[in-house]
Amino acid sequence: QVQVEESGGGLVQAGGSLNLSCLASASGFDDYVMGWFRQAPGKEREGISCINWSGTYAYYADSVKGRFTISRDNAENTVTLQMESLKSEDTAMYYCAAGPSNGAECELESYAFDYWGQGTEVTVSS
Repeated sequence: QVQVEESGGGLVQAGGSLNLSCLASASGFDDYVMGWFRQAPGKEREGISCINWSGTYAYYADSVKGRFTISRDNAENTVTLQMESLKSEDTAMYYCAAGPSNGAECELESYAFDYWGQGTEVTVSS
């Protein structure tokens, strides 16, 4: 069983930056790929980024490519999502998720992740 907990959400002005963190309680953290998803009110959940077990491969949705950066620290069991040039459309609940590693990459689909956090809210004011 893996527990993940997000932190770092808050209110930020458009154009600003925010860093989200995810702490995973799991032995063998490097057996898992990690991902970030978000869900805005009235919208479906959207995968925005994932990172492979070693941190050598990352994938980004087009909506955040070039603005968001995912990284992980396997010694600390943490994953960080650096968000820059935030837009009002980035307003959402952000979720961290962990899934079994099946190779050198990661797959940004909900079904690839078994463990989910409770979410941290990000609000971008225009």
